[in-house]
Amino acid sequence: MSILVYPTYFPSISQFAQMVQAGSITFETEDNFQKQTNRNRMYIYSPNGRQLLNIPVKHSSDGHQKTKDIRIEKNFDWQKLHFKSLEAAYRSSPYFEYFEDAIAPIYFKKQPFLMDLNFQALEIVYKCLGLPFEFSKTEEYFHEVSDYQDLRHLANGKKDTFECEPYHQVFHEKHGFLNNLSILDLLFNEGRHALDYLKRQQIQR
Repeated sequence: MSILVYPTYFPSISQFAQMVQAGSITFETEDNFQKQTNRNRMYIYSPNGRQLLNIPVKHSSDGHQKTKDIRIEKNFDWQKLHFKSLEAAYRSSPYFEYFEDAIAPIYFKKQPFLMDLNFQALEIVYKCLGLPFEFSKTEEYFHEVSDYQDLRHLANGKKDTFECEPYHQVFHEKHGFLNNLSILDLLFNEGRHALDYLKRQQIQR
């Protein structure tokens, strides 16, 4: 089955499980940007619990912009903040140091466009998982699609009800298991075992 998803910022575990198990992947690149979605945010497990990391973006005056045209705000040092947050959250995890150099380009090189950064993040995770990053892109936006399993709703965390199989998390003793965080949480805690984990998740078709 071919799936249709958004290229989001270090996507949720549920989206990555779908992508790993899919026959082929098509990314929606012709949509209008929507605020408060995973297009420009992810959730990690910080020492204080669930933490939102948000990429600041520039908005047009009329409010209608395609996601592929969204520029990242330059006047806010979000990269330094996000990387420090990741260090505080995962420095003591089993695999942070192993993958640290792989994710570094996201936080030490400037990308003007949000979508380009998201595709870069996706490519990094695929490489960390030892998978080829093969996909197609949409050329036109359709509200309803028949050729794909439409999973674009996974970009909106409020509409994603997936329950992950528990795995070890750094601050589990303080806050318990936190469900369906960014793929980085799984990667830093499970390393190469993350791929087997994603493959065995019971996802809805």
